[in-house]
Amino acid sequence: MTQVDILILSNGPGEVTTWVRPVVKALRQELGDDRSVVRISVVLSPCSNASGKEGAIALSYPEVDRVHKAEHFWQFLLLGKTFDNWDWRSHGIIVFLGGDQIFPVVIGKKLGYRTVVYAEWSARWHKWIDRFGVMKPEVATRVPQKYAHKFTVVGDLMVEAGESLDSNSPLPITPSLKTELIGLLPGSKAAKLAQGVPLSLGIAEYIHAKRPQTKFVIPVAPTLDLQTLASFADLKKNSIAEIFGFGGASLIVPEDASSKALLKTTTGLTVELWQENPAYHLLSQCCICLTTVGANTAELGALGVPMIVLLPTQQLDAMRSWDGLPGLLANLPGVGTPFANVINWLFLRFVRRKGLLAWPNIWAQEEIVPELMGKLQPQEVGEMVLDFLAHPEKLADIRAKLRKIRGESGAAQKIAQIVSEEIGK
Repeated sequence: MTQVDILILSNGPGEVTTWVRPVVKALRQELGDDRSVVRISVVLSPCSNASGKEGAIALSYPEVDRVHKAEHFWQFLLLGKTFDNWDWRSHGIIVFLGGDQIFPVVIGKKLGYRTVVYAEWSARWHKWIDRFGVMKPEVATRVPQKYAHKFTVVGDLMVEAGESLDSNSPLPITPSLKTELIGLLPGSKAAKLAQGVPLSLGIAEYIHAKRPQTKFVIPVAPTLDLQTLASFADLKKNSIAEIFGFGGASLIVPEDASSKALLKTTTGLTVELWQENPAYHLLSQCCICLTTVGANTAELGALGVPMIVLLPTQQLDAMRSWDGLPGLLANLPGVGTPFANVINWLFLRFVRRKGLLAWPNIWAQEEIVPELMGKLQPQEVGEMVLDFLAHPEKLADIRAKLRKIRGESGAAQKIAQIVSEEIGK
C-alpha cells in the first residue's frame, strides 16, 4: 500500500469520545497498524462546549499518532501550517467527524487530499466533497441527483456505544436483586455542572431516604477531574447549590488505589465516582439515569438505558452550553452574559414549545424519555424517579422504545470501508 495520511477533523468532547474513538479503531482494523504505511492525525477545531482536554483524550487513543489542538486551528486552516510544523504525505484522506463541513473542503484543497464527511442531519458542499457517509437515507434524498453517487448510508455512530459493551468489565457496584443502581450525569462543563451537580445529588438524597437499597454512581466525564467536579458540590465554591436546598458534599479519595473516590453529602449519602471511560458497561447496569442534554442522551439511548433529562433554569446565565454561533457569542467576554440571557429566554419562550431536546426524542420525533425544564427541585424529580422504580413496567416500556429507534449499527466500519475505497482512488 502507498504511504497514506488520514487526517481526522473533529471538535467537541462529544464528537471526540463518541465519533472519533470508534472510527479510528475501525480504520486500524481495516487498514492495519503499520504506522509507516498509514498514519492517523487528529486536528481539532474550536467548539463552544470544549473543555480544553479534547486533545489529550484524542492522543490517548492508541490508534492515533498525533493531535493538533484547537487553539492552533485557524493558523492551520488559513496558512496550511500546523503548530509543530507537521509533514504531510503526498497521498491522504480527510475524514470529517465534527465541526463545520467547509473545513474539509478548504484543508483538502490545500493538501491535495480526498475528503470523506460523516453527516448526521445535513450534507453540504456536495460538489467539492468526494464522499459522504450519512446517518439516515433522508439526508441523501435532499441532495441533487447528480451527486447521489457520493452518498452511502452508514448508520448512526452513536450506536457504536451500544456495540462496545464488554461483558467482562468490572463494576464499581455489583447490583443484587435488592440493589437499584442509578446513574447521575450532570455534564462536563461548568455551565451545566453548577446546577446539575447540586440538583442531581439532592435528588439522590431524596430517593435514598425513601429507598435505602438504591445506589448512585457518577460516570465522570473524561474532560473533568475529581476536584473540579467536587467543587460544584461545595456551597462555598458554588453559590447556586443553595437554590436547590442542597446541603453540600465533600470529596473522599481513598488511600487504596483499587477503591473508588466518593462524594459524601451532609446527609451521609455516598455517591461513587467512576473514572474509567467509556463507562458503557456501567451505564448498561443502571435501571435509570438522570442526565443533562447533550451527547450523554445519545449514548444512553444507544445503550437502551431509560433516562430523565434535566434542564434546570434557576440561573439562565449558567446555561451557556450552546452549539454553534450562539454558544460562541454567549461566551464572549463582556457581551457574553446579556447575550446568553437573551438566547436562553428566547429558547424557553418559543423554541421549547416544539419539544424534543434529548437525542432519542429527536430521533423518534416524540418524547420517549421525559424532559424536565424549569426551576426544578430535588423533591419533584425524586418523586418521578420513585414512581418509575415502583412501576418497572414503565422502565421496560422506555427500554423497548429506545431499542426500536436505535439507528443502523456498524457505522464506524462502513466509514472505514469508504476511506479504504478512497485510498484506492
